[in-house]
Amino acid sequence: MDRFLSIEAFVRVAETSSFAEAARQLGVTSSVITTRIQQLEKFVNAPLFHRSTRVVRLSEVGEAFYRECAEVVGRVNELTDQMRELRATPTGRLRIQMLPGFALGHFGAPLAEFNRRYPGIQLDVIVNDRVVDPIEEGFDVAFQIFPPIAESLIERRLFKVRRLFCATPAYLKEHGAPQHPRELLQHTTALYSGYPSRNRWTMTHGDEVVEMELPGMIRSNSVHLLRDYALTGGGVVCLPTLVASAALLDGSLVPILTGYTLSPLNFAAVYPATQRQALKVKALVEFLAEYLGPEPAWDRPLIERGWVT
Repeated sequence: MDRFLSIEAFVRVAETSSFAEAARQLGVTSSVITTRIQQLEKFVNAPLFHRSTRVVRLSEVGEAFYRECAEVVGRVNELTDQMRELRATPTGRLRIQMLPGFALGHFGAPLAEFNRRYPGIQLDVIVNDRVVDPIEEGFDVAFQIFPPIAESLIERRLFKVRRLFCATPAYLKEHGAPQHPRELLQHTTALYSGYPSRNRWTMTHGDEVVEMELPGMIRSNSVHLLRDYALTGGGVVCLPTLVASAALLDGSLVPILTGYTLSPLNFAAVYPATQRQALKVKALVEFLAEYLGPEPAWDRPLIERGWVT
């Protein structure tokens, strides 16, 4: 029995709750994973999992064993990557999930530059806005605006996602511009449906805190669709600046209620703790942090104009 391979298989099954998914992520067959787990259970003389036709979960012994093994596997992978980093450039396939708001319009250029800098890394980019557990779904890293959903995940924040209410000049000429957040209730509004606060909105102006229900006449999980709707003059739309900046700067859209601040979200790389020092993940995350800088390019002119802080 190769003890480390068996322990690695055990950790992956524990994290994914699936022999088949662990096999896929490790690039072996399910029977190989089963054999390695059986050998490990024989070695420790105790069952590590409770198995049924639908569920795989850790036994009491398995839970205690996992806490130690996860750290061991993570440390071995870290040391291996450190040694490789001394001798070579990163190589292999990197499977990532990317948020649509950033993927469309902002990720193409850094993706091309990253590919030139690290030609040995093949990228498999899945674009959607779901909050995922990278371990369960087999991603090396997920880029998202919501906090990690498991304690075993690491979050590296890359930039603030600022948001503004805006509308076309024609809409505001016809309907007037809201001067207070509660006046939004008198307008046709279109909102992103994926925020964790749902219909509950909080805006601040100095010491004033405005909390309100704003259901929205139109809701969508696509910020690009909402931007396109706003450009038709259909109503007031709340948009992240990463998709609205160009339209705001050329005057196609006008910012509203800039004196009131919506709390920013954070665009972050989320990845398993066992990938903390994985060379491919580290290369991509550090590259994006360097490429984006302390403030993303689309926000700098908005900050200069005082529209966002």
